[in-house]
Amino acid sequence: MTEIRFHGRGGQGAVTSAQIFAQAVIEGGKYATAFPSFGSERRGAPVQAFMRISDEKIMVRTGIYEPDIVVVLDISLMKTVPITNGLKKDGLLVLNSRLDPSQWQKKLGVKNVVTVDATNIALQELGSPITNIVMLGALLKAKPLAKLDVVEGLIRERFVRIAEKEINAFRRAYREAKVIQ
Repeated sequence: MTEIRFHGRGGQGAVTSAQIFAQAVIEGGKYATAFPSFGSERRGAPVQAFMRISDEKIMVRTGIYEPDIVVVLDISLMKTVPITNGLKKDGLLVLNSRLDPSQWQKKLGVKNVVTVDATNIALQELGSPITNIVMLGALLKAKPLAKLDVVEGLIRERFVRIAEKEINAFRRAYREAKVIQ
C-alpha cells in the first residue's frame, strides 16, 4: 500500500487534489481512498488530506502517520507544522519551492525530494496562487501512480470553466519539477 499525506491551507485545494488523484488511480484499475482532516475550519488554517493506493481493497480509515509520500502545497507551513513527521526512510517529499531539491535534502535530511515553483506557475497560468493541481504534476513526475491523460480528463470534469488553464499548469509542473531520488 502507498500512503500519501497532503499538507495545505484551507482554500488551497489539498482535499480536491487528493480526491482527483484517488479517482485517477481508481480509473487505472487500483483501489484508492482520499479523505480530509481539518483543524479549525477557516480559510488559511492548516489542513491535511490523506490518500491510500493499493492493489487490494482498502479497509483502513485512519489518518496517515508514516507516509510514503508527503506533498506540501504551501512551504510556509513548515514553520508551524511538522510536515516530515513519520515520513518513511525512503519516502518522497514533494514541495512547492523554487529551491533546488538538494537544498531541502540537506536542510531536512530527506533523501528523495521533488521541488516545483508551483505558486509561480499557478500565478502565471491561472492568475491565482492555488497550487493543488500544479502539485499533482510534480507528484506524477516523481511517482507515475496514475496516467497523465486520466488526471487531465478528471481536471476537465472538475474545472470545466478553467480546465485548459489548470491542465496547462499541471503539464508545466510536470515538465519543470526537479526530482532527486
